[in-house]
Amino acid sequence: MQKYILIIVSALLVTSCKVQKNQTTAPISTTKPISNNTNFFSAIEKKSTFDAVKISSKIDAKTGSFIPTLDAVIYIENGKKVWMNLTAVILQAARGVATPEGIKGYYKLDKTYIDSDFGYLNKLLNVNFIDYNALQNLLLGKTFIPVSENDYVLTQNISGFNLTSKQNQKITENGKTTEYKISLDYDADFNLSHVLLSNPANNDQLDITYSNREILNNESFPKSVKIIIKANKTDEILLENTKFDFSRMETTYNVPANYKKTEIK
Repeated sequence: MQKYILIIVSALLVTSCKVQKNQTTAPISTTKPISNNTNFFSAIEKKSTFDAVKISSKIDAKTGSFIPTLDAVIYIENGKKVWMNLTAVILQAARGVATPEGIKGYYKLDKTYIDSDFGYLNKLLNVNFIDYNALQNLLLGKTFIPVSENDYVLTQNISGFNLTSKQNQKITENGKTTEYKISLDYDADFNLSHVLLSNPANNDQLDITYSNREILNNESFPKSVKIIIKANKTDEILLENTKFDFSRMETTYNVPANYKKTEIK
């Protein structure tokens, strides 16, 4: 069950659209800190304005056990919910939904389900700061980690920009404080391209790469998303989208009878 829940949660976290159009802004080749960074922070904090988007995706996972390529329908209502349905060889395998209240999901093969706040998701990813807003920003390829001008150094390079924490960042959630070393890369148009988050206490890492972007409905979406979760072992999730549209759809979610609730240990 847990390997499929990992895929459900990861797919709830990231999604994408088509290939990025050619960039029009040429980056400056320098590694000197940028002192006038108002435009940069305004750009990366810009909120999404779309109403809803439906994406058809293919998911490949490497978790140490065989998992077939999965077809996924991922539907996002801006600020309200992320819903997804997974199928394997035509048959439905799992379904999940995230809202500001928490996450839910069920897996048909072993008739199990989850119903939790975001603590479940944070435990899977070995972090402590994911809530619905962070989730939506992450899945849209936006900055999902708390950042401030005073705590980070911004530099510009040949690829775009890098934002690195000056010192380990302390993030407190539900009374628990965790320290992280954080590095975020952006392209020349201020689109997030790579996140590396390390926990110096145990060397756990969350490594996410966004690539191949296109402007759709006045917003940039990444096509390819690669998630690497390094803890006691390494799990890798790859997402590739095949179709999308921006119309609303019905998103049913009902746990079938006789399913057993599961917990992450």
